[in-house]
Amino acid sequence: MGHPFPIREIARQAGLSEATVDRVLNGRGGVRESTAQEVRRAIADLDRQRTQVRLVGRTFMIDIVMQAPERFTTAVRAALEAELPSLHPAVLRSRFHLRETGTVRELTATLDRIARRGSQGVILKAPDVPEITAAVGRLTAAGIPVVTLVTDLPASSRLGYVGIDNRAAGATAAYLMGQWLGDRPGHVLTSLSSGFFRNEEEREMGFRGAMRARHPHRALVEIAEGQGLDANQYDLVRATLERDPEIRAVYSIGGGNIATLRAFEDLGRACAVFVAHDLDQDNTRLLREHRLSAVLHHDLRQDMREACHLVMRAQGALPPAGPTLPSAIQVVTPYNLPPATGV
Repeated sequence: MGHPFPIREIARQAGLSEATVDRVLNGRGGVRESTAQEVRRAIADLDRQRTQVRLVGRTFMIDIVMQAPERFTTAVRAALEAELPSLHPAVLRSRFHLRETGTVRELTATLDRIARRGSQGVILKAPDVPEITAAVGRLTAAGIPVVTLVTDLPASSRLGYVGIDNRAAGATAAYLMGQWLGDRPGHVLTSLSSGFFRNEEEREMGFRGAMRARHPHRALVEIAEGQGLDANQYDLVRATLERDPEIRAVYSIGGGNIATLRAFEDLGRACAVFVAHDLDQDNTRLLREHRLSAVLHHDLRQDMREACHLVMRAQGALPPAGPTLPSAIQVVTPYNLPPATGV
């Protein structure tokens, strides 16, 4: 396991003791495979953040805790690591705790470990449930500021929220859907990854409210709990399409769009309008292939920069500022894809 980093830096990045890291690096045994994987991930993180490791100054270690499909967490990681070198006057380093699925108990255990170990800040994407709200309270009590990303926990003691106005995004999707469908018949499928993420709930409410006001006779069919994962999504969409032959369009709130389109294709069905969220690698390719009508996107680099600034202000490294405004909602079509779409 070759690397140029001191054991103390690896231990700090991994959140482990130096003795444990030393045992892993020297193959002495007595550690679980999961612990060895944490050490390997820490070395990989340090390698990507190499410029930060070499800087001298007041260093803040922040933890990014997210439950989301890998395609989205990959985009968030890339956005943050692209911003880290410019976040002066402090030096910021990041540890990642990323999961596609899992129980609320596992997620709160991760947050409680961070509270015990210490951190200068947590950037969090998690379900809006009482157990998570309580865990955020414990982080705050430990002096660790929490910033929610993309989806909010408004009843918690979080420091702030960074992301779009999700109700406005849902209403924007409804406007586009109505314009493009026009008077053509057909039902609209709305797809959520989970009903426990507030951002998805708010997008669905914004979409449903605008559709009801502008197109009251258009039927909406909802599916949920696919977790944005292709295998789950395909089964849910296919079963719904088989039950309802009138579905002609999709508003995808929670992802899994490749699987959704495959379900349409396997049943020989056309999708007249498809509006999705986030310009990740999958959606970028689908737009280029003209298989999506539009993607509602926001600048993840700007979001991560603002989240880090909130943490830095909480730690006294930046002067106070006004309230954080919602991120701008960008409507991206196959004809206005930005040059760099990875983040």
